[in-house]
Amino acid sequence: MTQSQSRSKSPANWHPGTPEREGLWIFTRLRDFIDNIANTSPARLALSAFGMVILIFTALLSLPVSSATGEFTPLYQAMFTAVSAVCVTGLTVVSTAVHWSFFGQLIILIGIFVGGLGTLTLASLLALMVSKKLGVRGKLIAQEALNAGRLGEVGTLLRIVIVTSVVIEAALALTLIPRFLMLGESFGQAVWHGVFYAISSFNNAGFTPHSDGIVPYETDLWILVPLMVGVFLGSLGFPVVMVLQQNGLNWKKWNLHTKLTIQVSLILLVSGTVLWGLMEWDNLRTIGAMTVEDKVIHSLFASVMTRSGGFNLVDQNQMDSTTMLLTDALMFAGGGSASTAGGIKVTTIAVMFLAIAAEARGDSDVKVYGRTIPEGTMRVAISVIVAGATLVSVSAFLLLAISGATLDRVLFETISAFATVGLSTGLSAELPPSGVYVLTALMFAGRVGTVTLAAALALRQRSQLFHYPEERPIIG
Repeated sequence: MTQSQSRSKSPANWHPGTPEREGLWIFTRLRDFIDNIANTSPARLALSAFGMVILIFTALLSLPVSSATGEFTPLYQAMFTAVSAVCVTGLTVVSTAVHWSFFGQLIILIGIFVGGLGTLTLASLLALMVSKKLGVRGKLIAQEALNAGRLGEVGTLLRIVIVTSVVIEAALALTLIPRFLMLGESFGQAVWHGVFYAISSFNNAGFTPHSDGIVPYETDLWILVPLMVGVFLGSLGFPVVMVLQQNGLNWKKWNLHTKLTIQVSLILLVSGTVLWGLMEWDNLRTIGAMTVEDKVIHSLFASVMTRSGGFNLVDQNQMDSTTMLLTDALMFAGGGSASTAGGIKVTTIAVMFLAIAAEARGDSDVKVYGRTIPEGTMRVAISVIVAGATLVSVSAFLLLAISGATLDRVLFETISAFATVGLSTGLSAELPPSGVYVLTALMFAGRVGTVTLAAALALRQRSQLFHYPEERPIIG
């Protein structure tokens, strides 16, 4: 065979003939394309993978078979719902129970499960499925997302992430199904509702297949407790869950990320419960007329859900302004890194408070639990906070101009979208298409923006051949 003949059979110069060869040629080009992105720009691969998944679910939800009436769903409604599901947010512009058929609700549920795996996990899985390998930079991104000890562990941890999700969701479903049967639902309905709430809670999505949500179960601990457990476990993040699987409750064997995530999560959970309860204790529009036990349950439930769960037992419009502001802060904080929760993440908050404490003491290093936090980590934390605040501010400005609603409602809805929480004052359903697209973009940016930015910045370390003289500007 001559050299020219050999080149003619290469994928780059090969022109497909039969359908089989054409399919192989397309697959080869796709594999090479994904390989190139995975090795040169893993962050772009993550964005591309998430964007592609959203487009697929948007197309499926816009079909007549997805709506209860058998009609096409407008693009902005289908896209908003697809983004809300894949970004595990829970905001809706149409009723999940009324507008969508069983097929549409199933598509939403699949979108929640896929989106709950996370952008970086999806990108890694895409590279593995198509090209059978991640590449060094792709493994570094996945390693950063999963907190893997060695690059060789990445593939194993990706499988553990999926298996862990399925096992936890199955356990939650098996807990909920008997209760729905006892409440008079048919076996099929009970199974569907149990599975739906299990996946929705663990992935911190907040979608509900009931038209009136979970309000009818506001005193039913058999339903409320599994939902809170699912949301809390999902908000910790896969790296933390895997550490707990390996080491149990042995504090000494936990890594720093696990210690900070659990400690700050518990602090926010307890303080959120106390503050929310105190602020709403005498509010007759929410929990003021309830018994002490029910008030405590509502306060705990609200504290768990405001950091990304999205389920609600009270009308968010009926809360006091101080409670709405507290909810804004908890939503912006979010959950753990590499979790199904949103927000700027609890470890980001921990690092910034530790840096402030170190500066107040005059320490040159930021130290905690016998470890020093690198300066690069603090720069990433600052970047995530500033990026999140900027996204919220710009989006709130646009929605104020578009909707004409009050600032407290706009800010609440904006932070809920950015932090992928799903709590709503009803503003999403009232917005014109332009406002819906603003929230759609914000949900996407909130889910992939800060996470991808943090992972990308963590790898952008380069050596410098020279160092400029230091000069300190006046701060504060």
